[in-house]
Amino acid sequence: MSAQSQKLKAKSINAAAKDYGLRTRDLSDLKVAIVCDWLIGTGGAERVVVELHRLYPDAPIYTSQYDGRLKKWFGDTWFENAEIRTLWTQKLPKVLRKFMPPLRALAFSRLNLSEFDLVISSSGAEAKFVKVKDGAVHITYCHAPTHYYWARYEQYLKQPGFGWFNPLARLGLKLLVGPMRRLDLKAASRPDYFVANSNYTQEQIKKYYGRDSVVIHPPVDIERFAKHNLPADKRHGYVTAGRQTPYKRIDLAVKAATKINLPLLVIGRGPEHKKLKRLAGRNVTFLRQTTDEKMAEHFGSAKGFIFPGIDDFGIVAVEALAAGTPVLAYGEGGALGYVDKSSGMVFNRPSADNLASALDNFDKMSFDHQKIAENAKRFSATRFRAEMMKFLNNIRQ
Repeated sequence: MSAQSQKLKAKSINAAAKDYGLRTRDLSDLKVAIVCDWLIGTGGAERVVVELHRLYPDAPIYTSQYDGRLKKWFGDTWFENAEIRTLWTQKLPKVLRKFMPPLRALAFSRLNLSEFDLVISSSGAEAKFVKVKDGAVHITYCHAPTHYYWARYEQYLKQPGFGWFNPLARLGLKLLVGPMRRLDLKAASRPDYFVANSNYTQEQIKKYYGRDSVVIHPPVDIERFAKHNLPADKRHGYVTAGRQTPYKRIDLAVKAATKINLPLLVIGRGPEHKKLKRLAGRNVTFLRQTTDEKMAEHFGSAKGFIFPGIDDFGIVAVEALAAGTPVLAYGEGGALGYVDKSSGMVFNRPSADNLASALDNFDKMSFDHQKIAENAKRFSATRFRAEMMKFLNNIRQ
């Protein structure tokens, strides 16, 4: 690496922390690798990897599966000049990729990372299975203990989400859950440090893995939503968004809005889509896909965002807050870290009747949309990079 390249690398690594007035040590001497479960969508896990890449632009990114359309969708703004190294799992036929957890675990556990001094795994599944050389540091940014082995095992068993292959998926999960839990627990002992994306995830890491962790909230694209923050008199109806899977409980939002006849826009698609349409009254509108900009507009023009499921953090709800939109959330999970009386309210029972009652009360409330948007800035990407750098500095001292 040239002297000029080293200077540019050091500048990019320390820029975020300096934005927050933090004193940083020069970390440019480290040989760093980033490892993640997969890069196939535009969710919160992918956004974490984007920001890690911006901290360490020369670090290769190892992943089990990469969808090249990410660069087509977002250009070079996401993975500018990134060196993405896929594992052999990338070559598997698509039909097998749905059954990949044991294969991912095997692939990551055999990945050769002996040349690296620092390995950062972004993981809610098998990326934490990697092994590092003696003396190297491994940090896992944990989105959740692996859902299909632990907290959501029963949900996955009931509805695996594999369509015609559901019976085979259930059988495989029943047969493999015991040994895979043991392997997952062993893998969770490997990282030197755990970073949790929320207080809720921190509790889950302690419960299932017996590991302590620090909380650094994931990055949210605050600016994209903030510019669409409309005043109260120009807001109308409610919105919910996300992949339409059973655990998201979007069915509760649809039933509740239908019951009290409040306008609701449902953004997204997934295996529950047809079921949700059958449950919906004429007041409910569905939008299967939209652009990032249009989604921000929908969020900023709604009276409220309904967040009815338990999520480990819930970036989509924070995006609504960034648009100045109050959130009506179920009172469990990551949402408790950002929904309070000034930014929304919670409902306490996962039933359509309870949500309908809460929604009726919510509709009569007023909120300071500017204040909500201002408070959401604490989840910015700049803040994420600064907190990660502060954490890295602390563990190296």
